[in-house]
Amino acid sequence: MNSDNPLATYSSAQEAFEQGGIIAYPTEAVFGIGCDPDNPSAVECLLKLKQRSISKGLILLAGNYSQLLPYIDDSKIPQDKRYSVLSRWPDGITQVMPANPSIAKYLTGDFATIAVRVTSQPDVVALCNATNKPIVSTSANLTGAAPADTWQQVEAAFGDRIDFLIKGETLGFDKPSTIINALTGDVYRS
Repeated sequence: MNSDNPLATYSSAQEAFEQGGIIAYPTEAVFGIGCDPDNPSAVECLLKLKQRSISKGLILLAGNYSQLLPYIDDSKIPQDKRYSVLSRWPDGITQVMPANPSIAKYLTGDFATIAVRVTSQPDVVALCNATNKPIVSTSANLTGAAPADTWQQVEAAFGDRIDFLIKGETLGFDKPSTIINALTGDVYRS
């Protein structure tokens, strides 16, 4: 987005999201940056800003499970696993689930799965409910650097390279989300 002051361009996070902007927001433990998962140019801008390889895939953060349904293959979650999968939320657990085969490869990277999380962080829930979509979520830092813990750190690190900054607070968790395989429980990041 080419503007001298992109933060002033939008009147709300929802407007920034819908116009393909990059948004910074608090999550459970750190700040994230993200965008509309269905906007290829926004995701491309996010990957470039983050200096992140498309092959890694991305996390989707949602306010409720139904917002994730277009992106996951819910039919591949066996009935006997469904309760354990859903009971891990909200907060703190990112689950790697079978991806809907029709979603964009920039979301899944080199995988047939997608990483998803449901949060109770009020700013993120409000945005996801307003757009009725999850948001792409990656930590607010350049690849290899420490994630931002506060909106002030986000502002210092990214300045006008983001389009909207939600100046809220994290939920106070002491570490980023644990990433697990939803069906097996195998831990990828603790």
